[in-house]
Amino acid sequence: MFDFLDNDWFIIGLEVVFLIIIIYDVKKYIETRKKDYIVNIVLTLGFAIWTLSPIYTSYFGWENIQKEKMLLVCNEDNNETLCTCLSDTIFKEYTYDEYMKIKDLSEYMEFIKDSKEDCLDDSWF
Repeated sequence: MFDFLDNDWFIIGLEVVFLIIIIYDVKKYIETRKKDYIVNIVLTLGFAIWTLSPIYTSYFGWENIQKEKMLLVCNEDNNETLCTCLSDTIFKEYTYDEYMKIKDLSEYMEFIKDSKEDCLDDSWF
């Protein structure tokens, strides 16, 4: 239902919205010198960090060598398109350390099953 939350364009759009709000508050603060706008800026920055930090930690929690190794293993079992889709999903969901801890658990296997269904689904929604 909320598949758009995993979309990179949604994240970029969210970043743009935060930037617009901050720029507006900075502009208003320069014009009026009211401290209320400083509070708005600090709250917006705090909310942006709180919202976007899990996304960036999962993206940057993998090194290129680890990504390539995982893709090679996947390519042996599946086709390249499915592996690319699955790996993108795994990179967004887990850091490398989390992946290594849970890769043999049933929770992870269920996640992979659902991800394969999503990757192979041709519908618009």
